[in-house]
Amino acid sequence: MQRVHLSLEHVRDDFPILGRLVRDGKPLVYLDNASTTQKPTRVIEKISDYYRGYNANIHRAVYSLAEEATEAYEETRDKIAKFLRIRSREEIIFVRGTTEAINLVAHSWGRSHISRNDVIVITEYEHHSNIVPWQILAKETGAILKYVSVEDGELVLDELKEHLDAGRVKLVSFSMMSNVLGTISDVKRMVSMAKAAGAHVLIDGAQAVPHMPVDIGRLGCDFFCFSGHKMMGPTGVGVLWVARDTLDTMEPFHGGGDMIREVHKNESTWNDLPYKFEAGTPNVADVIGLGAAIDYLSDVGMENARRHEMDLTEYALKQIADVRGIKLYGTPDLHKRGGVISFNFHDVHPHDVAQILDDDGIAIRSGHHCAQVLMEKLDVAATSRASFYIYNTREEVDSMVRSLEKVARVFKL
Repeated sequence: MQRVHLSLEHVRDDFPILGRLVRDGKPLVYLDNASTTQKPTRVIEKISDYYRGYNANIHRAVYSLAEEATEAYEETRDKIAKFLRIRSREEIIFVRGTTEAINLVAHSWGRSHISRNDVIVITEYEHHSNIVPWQILAKETGAILKYVSVEDGELVLDELKEHLDAGRVKLVSFSMMSNVLGTISDVKRMVSMAKAAGAHVLIDGAQAVPHMPVDIGRLGCDFFCFSGHKMMGPTGVGVLWVARDTLDTMEPFHGGGDMIREVHKNESTWNDLPYKFEAGTPNVADVIGLGAAIDYLSDVGMENARRHEMDLTEYALKQIADVRGIKLYGTPDLHKRGGVISFNFHDVHPHDVAQILDDDGIAIRSGHHCAQVLMEKLDVAATSRASFYIYNTREEVDSMVRSLEKVARVFKL
């Protein structure tokens, strides 16, 4: 594979936390990016600038601070449209994150379109955020929830075909990339299959948007969502995109604030899109911060980000495979996976592994990763997980591998 020549030293200088020392002066090696990413200086400063210079509520006043805040907030909507090639900014709804986005769809679309004995199809490698809302909806409506299995790290799409052929499938909802296995779903095929059967499609893009080019206009889905904090933006802000023809059929999720046009004693009318779905005072500062994160990623180039992470993942998989007693999960096909590696040691709890690595200043994740359905399929309670981003290096991978070798020695594997 051709090496990527990102200016890693320059990129790392943009992230203040990466210079921090932890655990008795050891340099921080941060490898938990699937959970949340670190923030570059320009994002931090953009949020600070808002609070220092033009803190005001938006859409509701004509004085200069309010106009500046409104302009900066709405500018992020335009940046998202360009970044993801969305044709209409009115289709972009700001939410708190992917979890709220999926719950919004389940409430505002699902309760109007899903009935008893209708079928919702999801997959075994979904995050809980893309399972629990559909379980709740199925229980309320009498709908049926079906799963597409995972084998050897990949989805068994013949099962999706079987579910669709059986009829009554109203929604297919799946993650574009697994947060545990790193598997990249065959989006084009899955959307095509679902649409041919007359089903709507929701794509959870939380793990995909930060790491690869995404063109929503070419995906063919009806709903797409992602979170800001996984792409160098702040926590507490995310995006839901809904195709306009579907959005027009949906009722509001929350009531009050900016989602109204007029309120009378016995009835109200709703604001134009997308504000119909943005009730109350929005998260102005963090939406502006998300805009700065998108600017940063645009400057890096998502093709460059993807190539760098493929290079790093390929290197890491080869190095980790030589560690005694380790078991890797996921597909071996590098083109079908992102920068996420989950693994276990025989008879060693993932929390013990993470603790030993933490003693060396290395931050990885241990646990079920909000994917207990997948853990059941893998027949484990938890895994260890290392996940990479644009600021990670081969040297950091080497540090992790040395610590994993220490785990093997400590537990005499």
